Amino acid sequence: MPTAGRQWIATRQPVLLDRWPVAGRGDAFTSIGSWRGPFEPIAYEGKTYGLRVHELRRLAELPRRVDARFELALDIDPADGPDLELLREAGWGVVDPLAALGDLAAYRQYIQRSMAEIAVAKNMYVETNGGWFSDRSASYLASGRPVLAQDTGFARTLPIGEGLLAFSDLDGAVAGAEAICADWERHSRAARAIAEEYFDAGTVLAELLAELGEG
Repeated sequence: MPTAGRQWIATRQPVLLDRWPVAGRGDAFTSIGSWRGPFEPIAYEGKTYGLRVHELRRLAELPRRVDARFELALDIDPADGPDLELLREAGWGVVDPLAALGDLAAYRQYIQRSMAEIAVAKNMYVETNGGWFSDRSASYLASGRPVLAQDTGFARTLPIGEGLLAFSDLDGAVAGAEAICADWERHSRAARAIAEEYFDAGTVLAELLAELGEG
């Protein structure tokens, strides 16, 4: 990956755990994101690195295969009407993120009303396998929401299997969702434990300051 001439320091997202208390079980796998976002696909050395739309299309049938509700707080342009219809016909609930998550309190409530997160990454993150992990997912974990996330290589730095599950294709997503539904309480406890060990702001920021020589 290009460095832009800078020395980058790797860090995990800091989460204020007391602002994200564990909540009771919600009723849906949810996700927050954009269909395309402000980016365009990137072509490099004959390979194209795409957007979330390219991954969500591959996973569109997920709600048909799992006995659970799936909902996207999705920023999608009206011009993408056929894709929106594709998602709805496959069983995805789609809500306007500005209406459902209009401020910080609503954002937190939306996550904590969820049963788990279904985290679909941008194709460029999947293809580069650089270990990308969403700050949204860290907040789900802190709230005791299990996270079912598309594999971007994050298993190199985070534990997977309980609380945080990775998938690479539709069949893997189905298996992960069924596992969460079958033993939600265990996965919820494991999710919070991952947040406490890996994303606690006090620990993460102390490590970052030490790396910078400011500790």
